[in-house]
Amino acid sequence: MSAGANALRWDGTPGHYEVYYLSITDPASGVGLWIRYTMVAPRTDTGEEATCSLWLMAMDPTGEGDGLVGRKESWPVAEIDASASPGELRLAGSVLTDRGMTGGFDDVRWDLRWEPTPRPYEHVHPLLQRTGVAKTVLVLPHADLEISGTVSLPDRELVLDGARGGQAHLWGSKHASRWAWVHCNDFRSLQGEPREGDFIDGVSVFVPRFGREIGPNTPVVGRFGGTDFASTGPIQVSRNPSHFALTSWQLEARDGSRRVVATVDAPRDKLVGVTYHDPDGDLAYCYNSEVATSRVQVWDRERGQGWRLTDTLEAPGRTHFEYAQREPLDDLPLLVR
Repeated sequence: MSAGANALRWDGTPGHYEVYYLSITDPASGVGLWIRYTMVAPRTDTGEEATCSLWLMAMDPTGEGDGLVGRKESWPVAEIDASASPGELRLAGSVLTDRGMTGGFDDVRWDLRWEPTPRPYEHVHPLLQRTGVAKTVLVLPHADLEISGTVSLPDRELVLDGARGGQAHLWGSKHASRWAWVHCNDFRSLQGEPREGDFIDGVSVFVPRFGREIGPNTPVVGRFGGTDFASTGPIQVSRNPSHFALTSWQLEARDGSRRVVATVDAPRDKLVGVTYHDPDGDLAYCYNSEVATSRVQVWDRERGQGWRLTDTLEAPGRTHFEYAQREPLDDLPLLVR
């Protein structure tokens, strides 16, 4: 890939994982989609070979056809290649650039295009990146996209026209102990008017430190009413209130004189269970919804006055959410291992 937020960080050494993903909501059918290009280079003491994988998850909120689709296929890591010119990532014949992604495997395919966004958004403060405190780094090369193209699923083909979505890139040496993640750029006002340009993307993590679990640390980025929002400072992320569980999340985040309060609710029967592999051989079990519902309140404070509610955004069934922990749930199947 070209230099910048989407550049491949892996230098060929063991102990690294890397992920590119796109989350989308089809405006016509309401189907939520999650397409991932990934690689894992295990530590040498695991005795495992480095691999790369393609993933696709799809969820239909109406339950029609295959209501839940989960697919993954893996290859030797030699099948992944990043090129600075023309700036693309290739994985087993599938391609990701800053203007779209094409590819497929098994019984799923995609051919998607978009116009790149002006700037990336980073969740991890540069100080935490430089010192190596953060075991995973998350960045949004394209936080707010309008996507067109096609996605072929086992039972249908979706023709996307103006679908809202976001493309992210993360890399590191180990996932957190447990976490929640949300992305939405498909909001409406309380009057039902589209709020194009507004988005929220946040993650809340617990991590092991000194023999115990520390957290949650909750960085949140977004844009509301044309103004960028970033609550990512090392102190601020530890102070942002956050309470999450398998199907819900309540969080707050502050950036200067602006505060956002968000709630996320995910239908339990629309969760896709997947397994993530850490470079040290540990596993994380993640339960993902591409048809969750979110509500975001925006509060502003003027000098000499208290907090004032200035905006409320809603996205019923158009929010992307993930909950993860280190033990699988007995009553929810893992569609992707």
